[in-house]
Amino acid sequence: MPDITFRTLGVPYPLVEALAADGKTDAFPIQVDTLPDTLAGRDVLGRGKTGSGKTLAFAIPMVSRLGTRLAGGGRRPGRPLGLVLAPTRELATQINAVLEPLAAAYGLRTTTIFGGVSQNRQVTALKAGVDIIVACPGRLEDLMKQKFVTLDAVEITVLDEADHMADLGFLPGVTRIMNATPADGQRLLFSATLDNGVDKLVTRFLHSPKLHEVDEANSPVAAMTHHVFGTADAETKKQLIETLASGTGRRILFMRTKHHAKKLALQLTAAGIPAVDLHGNLSQPQRDRNLAAFGAGDVRVLVATDVAARGVHVDDVELVVHVDPPMEHKAYLHRSGRTARAGSEGDVVTLVLPSQEKDLAQLMRKAGIQAATQRVTPNSDAVVALVGERAQYVTPAPRDAQRQQQGGGGRSTGANAQRKRANRDGQGVGSGAPVRSGQRSDRSGRPARSSSARSGSASGRSGAAQVTRGGSSSFYSTSTGGSSQASGASAPSGNPRTGGRRAGRPAGAGR
Repeated sequence: MPDITFRTLGVPYPLVEALAADGKTDAFPIQVDTLPDTLAGRDVLGRGKTGSGKTLAFAIPMVSRLGTRLAGGGRRPGRPLGLVLAPTRELATQINAVLEPLAAAYGLRTTTIFGGVSQNRQVTALKAGVDIIVACPGRLEDLMKQKFVTLDAVEITVLDEADHMADLGFLPGVTRIMNATPADGQRLLFSATLDNGVDKLVTRFLHSPKLHEVDEANSPVAAMTHHVFGTADAETKKQLIETLASGTGRRILFMRTKHHAKKLALQLTAAGIPAVDLHGNLSQPQRDRNLAAFGAGDVRVLVATDVAARGVHVDDVELVVHVDPPMEHKAYLHRSGRTARAGSEGDVVTLVLPSQEKDLAQLMRKAGIQAATQRVTPNSDAVVALVGERAQYVTPAPRDAQRQQQGGGGRSTGANAQRKRANRDGQGVGSGAPVRSGQRSDRSGRPARSSSARSGSASGRSGAAQVTRGGSSSFYSTSTGGSSQASGASAPSGNPRTGGRRAGRPAGAGR
């Protein structure tokens, strides 16, 4: 089948130009199937595997229709015209990144709304007036209750990854939000499956929707190659993980728990393989920093929990490794979908111990994946061929240097211990003298830290790998001989007490 361009599908010229500027001229199958209906204003139910191009499939018609005929004239404070609901912060951020350049072609404004961060920026944007909001349900409902946003002017509503919102228990909130939008508005729903109540959303809110599905044979995900590597014991598995992480390309390693994701990222960094983590114990700024380091190529390994299984799109992820096999087949498919995206090829490796083989076989059958288990060691031909060229060893900085660079964190040593002693004695930090009148202090009477100290402390908490760029200092220095030994692990990341969100709510809840 010949390639079909966005121009031939009837996409308006300003958007064709914006897409071409980003290197996008040919449409993917789900875009080819849905755009004629969505551009015409019809409700659409789209089912496609992860990485099949769903974001552009709804972003193009949303901007096209809102950019050419605004409801009730110009933008109004707190009354958006377009709404995209997404289950996680990461997905909301990525959707907005796709929408922004398209919206700019028509002078439309977009913003994100999710939890884990102060609502002040979001409220300011709403008061200034935005045309399209990309939101997580929890925070959006909060702002609706506070009267900062009203949805009675929304012309187009998109539910993205509806099945994942169902898995996270968001459907009651989604239902309330949908009820707040005009009943005659256009609704687009994209989901990999229609279970767990998604079918009820379709029946209740979509008007005679056009169903479009992209099967695996036509999907870019067909370019994904699956491998199952069996290891004899935990020690061999540990060595195999390090080998698989040592290549020159980007790779994502998935773990079941936040603790193990953090621990593995530190272990890899200590072994000369800079890595960052992504999980629910990180605040939104920490997640953003770590994702930015991974996306920019400052680090080539991301160790993540299932919080990254959806919504994290980074170009050219060549390998996904299921270090811990997932609990169910949908998680396997969504984790694996971080590679082989947008028509690129990619490999997926699942590591399995003897005691896990039976459960994994059942999971793979449900996922529709056929891959025979290969007994391997780190030096096996199959492993060596998959890893390819090894990246240069990167020596971690000594622990003390890391603490100084990161501005504290970890155990109460050095400045932290001094600060605690000063607080206990009622004295200023570092001077041994009482606080002078007029000196800035916090509510407890302690002198306030400078902005640079606060910034350094935040860096210390993030655990994000920093690499020498433009001659600046860094957490790591490149070993010229390739034989240097790791002198320490990077400081831990995240705050296990707060977890970057309120207790009792699922990750990505948007509160």
